[in-house]
Amino acid sequence: MGAPIPPGHAARAGKVTLAVLAATLALAYGIWYAYSVILVALLDDFGWSRSTVAGAFSLFAVVHGGCNPLVGMLCDRVAPATISAVASLVLAGALFACSLVEEPWQLYLSFGGVTAVAVAACGWVPAVVQVQRRFPHRLGFAIGIVSSGVGVGMFVVVPFCQLLIEAVDWRFAFRVLGALALAIILPSSLYLRRRAATAVPRNDAAPAGTSAAATPLAPQARSVTLAEAARTAPFWLIVGAFFFGSLCSQTLQVHQVAFLVDHGIAALAAASVVGVVGLASIFGKTGGGWLSDRVERELVYVGGIVILVASVFVLFAVGRHTSQLGAYGFAILLGVGYSATAALVPAMVSDRFQGRHFGSILGIGLLGSAAGSASGPWLAGHLFDVTGSYTLPFGIAAAAGVIAGAAGWSARVLRVRAERRP
Repeated sequence: MGAPIPPGHAARAGKVTLAVLAATLALAYGIWYAYSVILVALLDDFGWSRSTVAGAFSLFAVVHGGCNPLVGMLCDRVAPATISAVASLVLAGALFACSLVEEPWQLYLSFGGVTAVAVAACGWVPAVVQVQRRFPHRLGFAIGIVSSGVGVGMFVVVPFCQLLIEAVDWRFAFRVLGALALAIILPSSLYLRRRAATAVPRNDAAPAGTSAAATPLAPQARSVTLAEAARTAPFWLIVGAFFFGSLCSQTLQVHQVAFLVDHGIAALAAASVVGVVGLASIFGKTGGGWLSDRVERELVYVGGIVILVASVFVLFAVGRHTSQLGAYGFAILLGVGYSATAALVPAMVSDRFQGRHFGSILGIGLLGSAAGSASGPWLAGHLFDVTGSYTLPFGIAAAAGVIAGAAGWSARVLRVRAERRP
């Protein structure tokens, strides 16, 4: 039997694991959110309709979400880091193929199809599964730290991509992103694969101040299967929170740059707004995750949704009275608010459905997120093409946010009732 790993070494290794996972997500989802600036470049270059260009992102979201259950099942059987390493190679090739696009079907195949598969396989599900296994009693904070990498990606990758587009063109931007996938995600995944053999789950005790709502609801939840989970109301409420929350946030994320440019804000300045969204989300995810380990997680989620819906009305105000400062205010609200839909819902899944089938259950939940992420941006693009305005699409996004908040609150009501039963 090997010598025990010193606690200090294990703690340092845990911090490095979180940092490496955050870096991986920064690039993987930086590519996701960079499409908001690439969309504008494609519109200018090809003159395609807004729904056609937004449709490629919608396909990306559908394929990404459709892959999540499969990736989750694989993570229950294969080391998640191994999956990410292979996916990084596919991602690099897919992004190079994106740089060669001449027709819409090529964009749909290379970005909407292959790139989406690769991002799913090196992205959110493998990262959350690794965190859930390693940090079960500080799950909200740990997921918040890792998911803050997505905010870093928005803050760094999106403006960087816009700079590449302005300096050369969008084709060059795709190629640089592909090279970065090889330079960052591949070695990160190989490192995590080596670390997995010696990692020690940090689950010896729940930390002081941790809320009971942040720990498993019942011992039997640890062995629940996907089929059993799907027969419960909390499962479908969480899927609903995934769907409507993502519909709201992704409609804003994909169309915010186009909206701001339409209302007189320069493209590079609009791209910087996306960066502020990412920066704000770093604080929203880490702070919200930390708070959700100490108070009821669903309450933190609903608070985030309220902020997300408020961002829609601030964006309307920016449209009426063009203001760079107002756009940054919108970005802060969006970044903090959307963090609730991204970082807290997976922890809500873990609270109820821990165990060896967690990856599969989370993957199905994220399928709901993907459906919302796909339908919202496409519908917004279509309605803009029909009406020439974002008023109706963003109104629908706000309504979806309200429904997401109601789903999260209903999940809390069911949990409280279950805890009160003798």
